Amino acid sequence: MLRRLAALRLHRGLLRAGVAVEVVLFLHLLGALTFVAGIVVAGVAFEAARRHRDPAEIALLLGLTRVGVLLVGTGALAVLVFGLWLVHLEHIGMAGWIVGALALWVVALGLGGVGGQRPKQARLLARRLAAAAEPETPELRALLDDPASRAANYLSALAVLGILALMAFKP
Repeated sequence: MLRRLAALRLHRGLLRAGVAVEVVLFLHLLGALTFVAGIVVAGVAFEAARRHRDPAEIALLLGLTRVGVLLVGTGALAVLVFGLWLVHLEHIGMAGWIVGALALWVVALGLGGVGGQRPKQARLLARRLAAAAEPETPELRALLDDPASRAANYLSALAVLGILALMAFKP
């Protein structure tokens, strides 16, 4: 009888642990989707803004990048928290692919933060120009076309692709 009770308790504990892993994995993947969706929203809105000349349209499109940035921040936090929780639940330890993914996560966020400064300045300038009913200025165009900012943003996206590859293939 005691053996049966002990086996039942062990089975229930393993079942709860398995459910916990599945829930945490789901939340980790949801965070990854949110993270990537935010990058896509911000990137598409920024590139669309670059193709416009009217400051009001540019301000509107660059305003959408703020939604993307919110999604990136939320997703990045969820990926980190639930990913580390998975490492703990699965007793994986700090395998090389996990360390690499964490390093790329830091790089992606750092580059995205740096790369987002010029578009933010462009959004604020475009808003001022639109409020004054003024046309696009060379300063606004320079902010939108800043090569260093664009390079940082594209490198950030590549770092995220690297994270996804590490997560998928676990080399």
